[in-house]
Amino acid sequence: MITFLKKCLGSALLLGGLFTLQASHAAPPQDLKGKNVVLVHGAFADGSSWDKVIPLLEARGLHVVAVQNPLSSLADDVSATKRVIDQQDGPVILVGHSWGGVVVSEAGNDDKVKSLVYVAAFAPDSGQSIADMTKGAPPPVWASELRKDAAGYLTLSTKAVLEDFAQDLPLPEKRQIAATQGPWASGCLDEKVTKAAWHDKPSYFVIAGKDRMIDPNLQQTMAKAIDAKVTRVNASHVAMVSQPKAVAEAIIAASRAVQ
Repeated sequence: MITFLKKCLGSALLLGGLFTLQASHAAPPQDLKGKNVVLVHGAFADGSSWDKVIPLLEARGLHVVAVQNPLSSLADDVSATKRVIDQQDGPVILVGHSWGGVVVSEAGNDDKVKSLVYVAAFAPDSGQSIADMTKGAPPPVWASELRKDAAGYLTLSTKAVLEDFAQDLPLPEKRQIAATQGPWASGCLDEKVTKAAWHDKPSYFVIAGKDRMIDPNLQQTMAKAIDAKVTRVNASHVAMVSQPKAVAEAIIAASRAVQ
């Protein structure tokens, strides 16, 4: 009888352990259904730069779309972004990386957009361009690694991608980014935002502490200027690739605040 009870007790403990293990691996709550996240990539990139973040957002019930911007002008990129916003049913959390921050500052004036998230991004004010924001600053080390074609489009050398754009990624990922980068029209540097949406929309900012493309100190200054809720990550410029969980959590926080 004692042996039988011991066996039963052992089985109960085993089952309890299994249930505990299953609970610890339970799927995250689908608590954000009905909300949309529109992801806007930056220069030298495309929508695939969000590949690691997308499933983390979808796991919480968010509907996610990554824009494929032409990188040909601010107007063109804003138009492409607004087409995606128009397709969404319900509130939109608009997220921009790098140059994408300029795009969301303009496109974010759409009534469907309820909050903005800047990821290692530029956050210009109304009437301001990237050139305006960086005027007087010493040229970054990667500036000499820019390549400009006959049509005025810029790309980064492989060296710049490996050492300055995505320096905290494994080498195969760095090389893939270098090989698939999107050429960016040089005229974008001088294009000014008409009306900065962050004046009217709650804003969040992911500051990349190891960013060599946009000075982290400038990111801090911009985040303060737009009164953003800040997340700091010890990451390169491509924080959404090297630190996807932290970036996803910042977007989830913005989504949670939207009613």
